[in-house]
Amino acid sequence: MIPGQFEYVRPADLGEALQILKDREGEAKLLSGGYSLIPLIKLRLAQPALLVDLRDVAGLDGITETDDFLVIGAKVTHRQIHESAATAGYPLLRDVSAVIGDPQVRNWGTIGGSIAHADPASDWPAVLLATGATIICTSQSGERAIPAREFFLDTFTTAIEPTEVLTQIRLPRRPRLAGGAYEKLERKVGDFATVAVAAVVRLGPDGRIQSAGIGLTGVAETPFAATDAEAVLAGNAPSDALFRQAGAAAAAQCRPGGDVRGPVEYKRAMAAEMTLRALRTAVQRALADA
Repeated sequence: MIPGQFEYVRPADLGEALQILKDREGEAKLLSGGYSLIPLIKLRLAQPALLVDLRDVAGLDGITETDDFLVIGAKVTHRQIHESAATAGYPLLRDVSAVIGDPQVRNWGTIGGSIAHADPASDWPAVLLATGATIICTSQSGERAIPAREFFLDTFTTAIEPTEVLTQIRLPRRPRLAGGAYEKLERKVGDFATVAVAAVVRLGPDGRIQSAGIGLTGVAETPFAATDAEAVLAGNAPSDALFRQAGAAAAAQCRPGGDVRGPVEYKRAMAAEMTLRALRTAVQRALADA
């Protein structure tokens, strides 16, 4: 299909991009890697009046670790996350960046573009929900910090305002005795998730689960945090029996629809199984850090 007509601009810096968004409020779409937006434009599922290409905007493609956060710029590609020395202590991030799309998507697609697109079956949102990440959006008024659990509102809908640019993702720095893992079920390599689960656990000195975060994707109208499953885990000693209880709680919170990837009950069952597997690996990684 031939895309509809649109204007195209390529601002030289973030300030210019923000001015364009203010001047053309509600008419513009931002282009980063393009692997989420371009297919929608080709199919006329998205028809922006103005396409704002962020290719020349500097300062959004770094990964740094501070005392409190791992900070990832919005233009960082999936491949950069996978290969960066800064993510070596975050195997959860490398789990995810290894299974997104195909090599071409991983080379060009960006974490910011993926998050802003908010596909209900995309990978990064589950991770941000599980880790308790914060998403930074910038406008001419300054920065706005949005907790990940308040960011994904509905299918392809986020808390980003029309005059804002998603500029940064801040994940809490990994403490000792903490581990995370991502388990994804897909029909074939490179496909969107039938169901995927990101799990993060922090153990206390007594070996019990001090806190846990679980994010699911592919089984609702938007990625979501499995808060009932998190409550099952808190304060308890890790075991397969406990993980199965948490998996059942996560499955009960799912809102899947039947489609070519499987019927509703199959997806619920796989949500429980992927939760179990992710928790097993997360606890193993936490114990390895003891």
